[in-house]
Amino acid sequence: MHVAELETFVVGNRPGEFGGEYFIFVKLTTNTGVVGYGEHYGASFGPDVVPAMIADLADRHLIGNSPFEIEKFWHRCMGSGFTHRPDVSVMGCVSALEMACWDIVGKELDRPVYELLGGRVHDALRSYTYLYPEPGDTADVYSDPATAAERAAYEVSRGFTAVKFDPAGPYSIYSGHQPTLERLELSEALTAAVREAVGTKADLLFGTHGQFTAAGALRLARRLEKYDPLWFEEPVPPGDAAEMAKVASQTVIPIAAGERLTTKHEFMALLERKAASILQMNLGRVGGILESKKIGALAEANGAQIAPHLYCGPLVGAANVQFATCSPNFLILESIRDWTGIHADLLKTPMQFENGYVIPPTAPGLGVELDEDFARANPYTGERLHLQMMREPVDPRSDPL
Repeated sequence: MHVAELETFVVGNRPGEFGGEYFIFVKLTTNTGVVGYGEHYGASFGPDVVPAMIADLADRHLIGNSPFEIEKFWHRCMGSGFTHRPDVSVMGCVSALEMACWDIVGKELDRPVYELLGGRVHDALRSYTYLYPEPGDTADVYSDPATAAERAAYEVSRGFTAVKFDPAGPYSIYSGHQPTLERLELSEALTAAVREAVGTKADLLFGTHGQFTAAGALRLARRLEKYDPLWFEEPVPPGDAAEMAKVASQTVIPIAAGERLTTKHEFMALLERKAASILQMNLGRVGGILESKKIGALAEANGAQIAPHLYCGPLVGAANVQFATCSPNFLILESIRDWTGIHADLLKTPMQFENGYVIPPTAPGLGVELDEDFARANPYTGERLHLQMMREPVDPRSDPL
């Protein structure tokens, strides 16, 4: 058996739904007709460029080779072009292709991927969701404490035992910066309102997007500590483990980070410096399923837990589920609401979601199948990146509440 064909899909997200501007999926087909699917998580290049990058890597290192030879494929890509270092663009492409290889391997062996990586540890996976805006809102859920509290109570009523929110303000290509006094006040007020609304029924996950200096993050953390969040997410820019460690060493709130990192090498820097105790790898960027399993083992040996990140499509979500199911130090899984909407429409059979938990599938491979007809019928035709930051520095004038 060898990989014979590659097809990519760039699917536009629907207005009002979440997970980014678009989703990039790959389909690998073997010479024996077995199909595997994977997903790429956003990079620094446009949606027309990324499929060409994926195709180039596949042509050089995968087509004509066995999908079982995942280590060989991964290392060929890691060293491609005399690089041999973490590279977010390369690893996003590798992740999609590696994920599809695992899907093929599982189907060929008639086993879920988690059974090939140590076996099932968890029968159900605790999940959380962001507090997303809803049609008909009269106030911004990210800047109105009453609306955030109401939305949090609703999500808890649906079974979620943790909710995430980010009132900390805009993030810029010039971060880190200091939070404004207005944002400090809002962040505390919104956190207090959500805590009062959910009591001890749910953990609070305070998100930022790497926008602060260590000093600025600590000013914010000290206001939040009294509400006992489960984590303070990515308080400083993601590549600076030393600065993040300053925050971790001076707050009682656990630090979570990792959605923008790739490979075991970058995660090891967090662990060595004790910069984060909750690792949030995105399996569509980090280097794939096997690389995530290795990072999970490093985390376990260093007393850290994993909380796979998801702000993309359901195939990364499905890979997260496979990885989490066989990981003893799994903490919680990110869901985009309850896996309905476009995240269900993209799959032939939606993820099984029950009362705030994802139930691991028993079908082989990733356990889900891309609905190719839906994907082809909804191409993305824009030019925007998957996610974008402010292009100007943040100051009080550019951050109106």
